[in-house]
Amino acid sequence: MSQFDHSDLDGHLLQLLLAVHEEQSITRAAQRLGVTQSAVSHLLDKLRTIVGDPLFVRSGRGIVATARADVLAQRARLLLEDLRGFVTTGGFDPASFDGLITLAANDLQRDLLLPALLQRLRLQAPRLRLRVIPSNVPVPELLRDGHCQAVISPRPPDAGDLLQKRLFEDHYAVFYDADRRTAPATLADYLAAEHVTVVYQPRRSLDLDQWLVDRGVSRRFVVSVPGFAAVPAFVHGTPWLATAPSLLAGTVMRGLASVAPPLPCPTMPMYLIWHVRHQTDPLHQWLRQAIEQTAGDCVGGRV
Repeated sequence: MSQFDHSDLDGHLLQLLLAVHEEQSITRAAQRLGVTQSAVSHLLDKLRTIVGDPLFVRSGRGIVATARADVLAQRARLLLEDLRGFVTTGGFDPASFDGLITLAANDLQRDLLLPALLQRLRLQAPRLRLRVIPSNVPVPELLRDGHCQAVISPRPPDAGDLLQKRLFEDHYAVFYDADRRTAPATLADYLAAEHVTVVYQPRRSLDLDQWLVDRGVSRRFVVSVPGFAAVPAFVHGTPWLATAPSLLAGTVMRGLASVAPPLPCPTMPMYLIWHVRHQTDPLHQWLRQAIEQTAGDCVGGRV
C-alpha cells in the first residue's frame, strides 16, 4: 500500500469516489459530474495511488467496488457533509450553492412532492442538483452513513439519533377500472375481488395490508409489485382492486376510479426524517423548510 498523504485529498476526489461508487460506471459518473470520461479515469488513478487500492475492478461489462472502496465511500459521504457544514457555518446563501442534495423516497412521496420541491429549490439555488434514491423500508443507516440528507416516509426508523416531523396525513382509497367493474359497495364485494398490492421488500407488506390481516380481514392478492407506480398497469383492463393512499389519484393512479374502502382503515401519515447532526445546519434548515412548504402546497390541509 502506498504511503497515505491526506493533503493530496480534496472535495473533488471525494465527490468522484462517491459518483463512481454510486453509479457503478465511469461513463455515468462523468455525466453526473459534468466532466469527460478521461478526466474521471485520470482522477480515479490519482485516488488509487493515494489509497493504495484498485477501488473498482472489472466485472462482466461493468465495474464493481472493492471492499475498501465501500468503506471509503461511506466515510467520503460524511466528510463531504462536514465540508458543506464548514462553508455554511454562520449562514447559507442558496444563490451561491453549487452541489448535490440526495433525498430518499418511494414512489408515492417522490411523484407527489419532489418535482415541485426541485422547482422551488432551483428558484433560489439555480445550480442545485437533486438525486432521489428509494427509501424502501428506511433504516437508520440511510441517514447515519450519509447516503442522503433526508428521508420522506410513512415509516420513521426507531432510532434515538434521528429526528422527524409530520408533513401530512392521507386516507386510503380503493382504485378500480370503471370500464370493467362497479365500485365495491359492500365488504362482501370487496373481499370477493382479487387485489393488487405493493411489497417494497421481501416479506414486508404495506402497513395497511398487515393492519387488515391483524384484524382478520383476508384478501386474495393476484399480484404484488415493488412500488405504487406499477399498480395501474395491473388494474387497468381488469376487475382487480388496489387499496392505496388516496393522493395517488393525482399522480400514478390518474385515470382509475376510486371509492372509500367499505371497512374502517387507518390513516397514513408521512414524515420528514433527518439525522440529529443536521439539526442546526443552515443548508439543511433551508431544505427542511422547503420540503414542509412544498408538502403544504401539494396536499393542502391534510396535516
